[in-house]
Amino acid sequence: MVTPGGLVVLTDRRSAARPLTEVVRAVVRGGAEWVILREKDLGYAERAAVFGQLRSVVPPGRLIVAGPDPLGGAAVHLAGGDPVPAGVELVGRSWHGTEDLSGVDYVTISPVYPTSSKPGYGPALGAPGAAGAASRAGVPWLALGGISSAGQAAECAAAGAAGIAVMGAVMRSPDPEVTARELSEAFAGGREAFSDVCGGSAGVREVSSGVRGGSSGGRAAFSAVRGGFAGVREVLSGVREAGEVR
Repeated sequence: MVTPGGLVVLTDRRSAARPLTEVVRAVVRGGAEWVILREKDLGYAERAAVFGQLRSVVPPGRLIVAGPDPLGGAAVHLAGGDPVPAGVELVGRSWHGTEDLSGVDYVTISPVYPTSSKPGYGPALGAPGAAGAASRAGVPWLALGGISSAGQAAECAAAGAAGIAVMGAVMRSPDPEVTARELSEAFAGGREAFSDVCGGSAGVREVSSGVRGGSSGGRAAFSAVRGGFAGVREVLSGVREAGEVR
């Protein structure tokens, strides 16, 4: 079973700076690996038409529909109380610690950071808090909520997220391809470092000098991590102190 990872983009045509299909095409060029179709306010026929348009620009099998009706596809992302539909290959759920995860392949944990898309939604968990919550789920998890910078993307990777689910930062971006590339590369760099964690704690040699080099800076900051979750916690602390990765 292939579950979502890397940069996962959620759609919102009302906040998109360009026509939705154009934005999605751009974020896929920029490195988005999965797309979740929201647009729940549309009627069935309109939403199914949007699904068909997006399926033409998203890699095969990588378009997920929010809600229990897959619109003829094979993947859904469910709200907390949605039933798991029959005959669907991939099932995700928005999880807040209590929802049933029977038949669920991955979860989103939110909000990791304060989010302008849902003002007042929270409190924000932070990356370490999200990781702690996700440890009880027993399935891969995506960090969701307020992720808008390379530093946040790398921080979520260091906390063990399989991916980052992003809406506002890419939908509202004047250049969604560039924004997607910055986030996806930063996450990939942090994820490489997280994968290298293998026991003990060597700490962080580079973060304290300041992270200022975009995704390459993120990779450098995390390249020193070679030990257990204590090392990851040092990375998270260092990123906050050093400032946002740009």
